[in-house]
Amino acid sequence: MTTVEEKPARLISGPGMLLVWFYGVMVVGALSRSAYQISTDFQRAPLAYSLSAVAGLVYAFITYTLVRGGEVARRAALVCCGVELAGVLLVGTWTVVDGSAFPDATVWSDYGMGYVFIPVLLPLSAMYWLRRARPRATA
Repeated sequence: MTTVEEKPARLISGPGMLLVWFYGVMVVGALSRSAYQISTDFQRAPLAYSLSAVAGLVYAFITYTLVRGGEVARRAALVCCGVELAGVLLVGTWTVVDGSAFPDATVWSDYGMGYVFIPVLLPLSAMYWLRRARPRATA
């Protein structure tokens, strides 16, 4: 008896490929920035630098799930995008309300203004794409 292994549904077709590209850029930007800041001047702004590192890890996980494909990966990416958006909104609002809370900016400060607002637009775009990419029920 032979079994045919089913390939996971692709999430990186069409606009999904653009999302992977943007998330990949954000992984490199956030992780390299935070790695440099943590290794050279961590005591200056430990919370800000740690949050940037967390943002980079979130971006990396979302990139991985988009490339991996399949329903489980789609759902994991959707949840992670929700967490990402919540983080951007929380940190963004915190930095607007109390600018002195962070001696140095994070990736998510001011809703990602330092990154041309990509941190707030990316999870919204990804969530839209991931909801559209869910499998349709067959009749």
